[in-house]
Amino acid sequence: MEPDRSFSGRRALVTGAGKGIGRAAALALSGAGAQVIALSRTQADLESLERECTGIETLCVDLGDWDATEAALSKVGTVDLLVNNAAVAVLQPFLEVTKEAFDRSFDVNLRAVFHVSQIISRQMIARGVQGAIVNVSSQASQRALRDHAVYCSTKSALDMLTKVMALELGPHKIRVNSVNPTVVLTDMGRINWSEPQKAAAMISRIPLGKFAEVDDVVNSILFLLSDKSAMTTGVSLLVDGGFLVS
Repeated sequence: MEPDRSFSGRRALVTGAGKGIGRAAALALSGAGAQVIALSRTQADLESLERECTGIETLCVDLGDWDATEAALSKVGTVDLLVNNAAVAVLQPFLEVTKEAFDRSFDVNLRAVFHVSQIISRQMIARGVQGAIVNVSSQASQRALRDHAVYCSTKSALDMLTKVMALELGPHKIRVNSVNPTVVLTDMGRINWSEPQKAAAMISRIPLGKFAEVDDVVNSILFLLSDKSAMTTGVSLLVDGGFLVS
């Protein structure tokens, strides 16, 4: 079977690419022919990614730092595809949420997406390319979860940002969508949901009876970036095993 080279000739920027979904998305895009720029705030993660796939370019920056982000992205060159995956999850009961947790969560989960997308979209428009952007959101954008007051709020805001971006960037031939997964079995996800009683309570609410694998989310991201979804924009694609219909 011929290898998938459907992204040949395209340059893709993936944020939060050091671990988990972002890392897997960067590797999948590279494997499908894209020139990938992997962005993370953790240099060690980027170094291990470079060893795993030598063709990937890396960029180390904390997206919570507006000025550093601006400076770093001015050097990335052209970008045709953008995956906004970087996020933090600081879980606290509503009555105990701190200013630090609130500010950090909104800085990374929403403001950074806004900022990175602005920079890359302006560049796409100047070049006249048909670009695609995928924002990694969550089922938590549409369902209240205990101790997730700030996280749910950031992801709900991200879903609406996705729709407004799709509305305003559509005339420039730039598509914008989100993927909204349930619990994903990244290394961190496996640790966070390792307690059987906690995992069983969540799985019991998922009609397909399981959590998502990383590839489930990555395959959805690649679909939304690809020409196979050329008429799709402003959509929140659920990768939740039916959680939100239960």
